[in-house]
Amino acid sequence: MEYPTRYSLKPLLAFRSLSQASYRARSGLVGAVVVAALSACALPFALDLPTTRSLETGATGTLLAADSFEITGSYSEGSNRWSIDLQLSRPSAEHVTVTTSDVRLEAINLGTEAYFRGQQFLSAHMGSDLVSRSFVKAAGNGWWKGSAGHVPQLTDLTDGDAFRSTFLGQAVTQRIDHVSVDGIDAVELSSVRGDVFITAQAPYRVLRVRLKHGVVVDGIRDADLRFVNYNSDFRIAAPVGVIDFSNLSTLPPIYTVLSVDTSGCASPCVVSAVLKNLGGMTGARAPSTITFTMTDTASRQAVGRCQTQVVPDVGYNATTTVSCTIGDLSAQHSNAATVTATPDNPGRG
Repeated sequence: MEYPTRYSLKPLLAFRSLSQASYRARSGLVGAVVVAALSACALPFALDLPTTRSLETGATGTLLAADSFEITGSYSEGSNRWSIDLQLSRPSAEHVTVTTSDVRLEAINLGTEAYFRGQQFLSAHMGSDLVSRSFVKAAGNGWWKGSAGHVPQLTDLTDGDAFRSTFLGQAVTQRIDHVSVDGIDAVELSSVRGDVFITAQAPYRVLRVRLKHGVVVDGIRDADLRFVNYNSDFRIAAPVGVIDFSNLSTLPPIYTVLSVDTSGCASPCVVSAVLKNLGGMTGARAPSTITFTMTDTASRQAVGRCQTQVVPDVGYNATTTVSCTIGDLSAQHSNAATVTATPDNPGRG
């Protein structure tokens, strides 16, 4: 820069010295501000954050590589809101419990074999006839064999590759860092299907999946699920004492009345009944009981009862006879009355 010659150099040199001093002072101030910002923001400009690709790779990889993990939460199916607790153990074992307001179903899937437990669910899927109702009661809250296809299949949520295709990659439209999931620092990756929460620290495990309203994945909607207990030993194994409805001998005793005999009803009044066992011989919480009731033909009022247990049990499709004595009867009642026999099969506990 050129200056007019009429100005003396002394003021110019003084101004230059002052400017340099001011510049050094201002530079020091800016440096202090930058240091303060670095200290307050803990490495800004995303220098401490994992890349989105790292998060997606980690989430996919941990789902694929984990020996086991558990999914808990809730979802909607049909008109019901369900709670779910799914334990998955590689390569092919699952233990899942689903509940709604009035139904509870527990299932163990071992790949080729599946087992179920839940009397309300069984009752809803059996007929209304007397024999079907007897089967439901006999099964109680015991385990029964069923088709593995009836176990909930959540492939898009449990298989790493399917999970990535459904929720990650090009599907992601938004990222939010420093989101807390049950006290754990997480990153939220959102898409039109749902929000995926992944740990902010390696190995970047999936913590939570929340489906967007109305979106259906694996047949469920409005789901809010937690992924927990990675690599835990759930000790999933086949239950004992399983009922196989294709082999009714695995059921507890189910006695039905074939005929009632009142020929011995005099004084005293001995009545008997021939029974047939539609089930097996083991697993009942108590012996079956037969109640004989004498009803007055004219008034249709019960005038006498007696009860007896079926001991010992007989095998599947076998018959047996039981009897008992109805006491305190007049000749008039015994001559003008009918006798019925009603079985009570307690079934499994």
